[in-house]
Amino acid sequence: MKPHSPDVRHTALALLRGGARNADVARRLDVPPGTVSYWKHTDRVRRGAIPRAHDPKCPRCDGRDLDSAAYSYLLGLYLGDGHISHHSGHRVPSLMIACDDAWPGLSGLTEQAMRMVFPDNRVCRVRRSGSHNLKLYSKHLECLFPQHGPGKKHQRPIHLEQWQQQIVDSHPWAFVRGLIHSDGCRITNWTIKIVGGERKRYEYPRYFFSNKSDDVRKLMSDTLTKVGVEWTILARGSDPFNISVARRASVALMDAHVGPKY
Repeated sequence: MKPHSPDVRHTALALLRGGARNADVARRLDVPPGTVSYWKHTDRVRRGAIPRAHDPKCPRCDGRDLDSAAYSYLLGLYLGDGHISHHSGHRVPSLMIACDDAWPGLSGLTEQAMRMVFPDNRVCRVRRSGSHNLKLYSKHLECLFPQHGPGKKHQRPIHLEQWQQQIVDSHPWAFVRGLIHSDGCRITNWTIKIVGGERKRYEYPRYFFSNKSDDVRKLMSDTLTKVGVEWTILARGSDPFNISVARRASVALMDAHVGPKY
């Protein structure tokens, strides 16, 4: 992302205070709409046009109720395509989940889960080429996602704490759905068989989950086993990055509880 000079920001704020629309300011100054929206929001807070939010409570620190099913789903999303960042311009870290625009339904499910787990925090959408990043800020992110750490997930150990495992055990399908929605897919395979001397094409669905982290794949495979889904490992070259679900009964289970992306 290219940096924007203070003059560009000041010009944008002057236009916004004068009543210009975010989209018009973004086009005029060649600034991403999400950046303009953020500038407008922080400017309104600074001027007292909207109140600063009260300190949100945390399920781990303050005993606030936690929507366990939504958390199990969001945990799966985070372990797949999510990450927590610390930016120098912000006092608190941010959670960001990348959502491909090819699956607009998943963006809605992701935003809903984020709002249910963090009901006192604002969720924003940052537009990218072909995708949207759903983001929220909270000083309690690492309380709820203790798997955060330096480096990429597949380069460090990823293990659930006991309280997290209890939630996943209570809502295993939500966890599986989050992992599939982030790093998985449902596809249709086909093969040719000779029947009565004739070549016939047969199609059959299967699910894939791909992740470089051995620990994340084990969390997925262990949970699949607990819900009665048979799975196999498929290697990409010499690396066993893929979990495959292809048996008819197991695919039917996945269809009933996960289904294709949309």
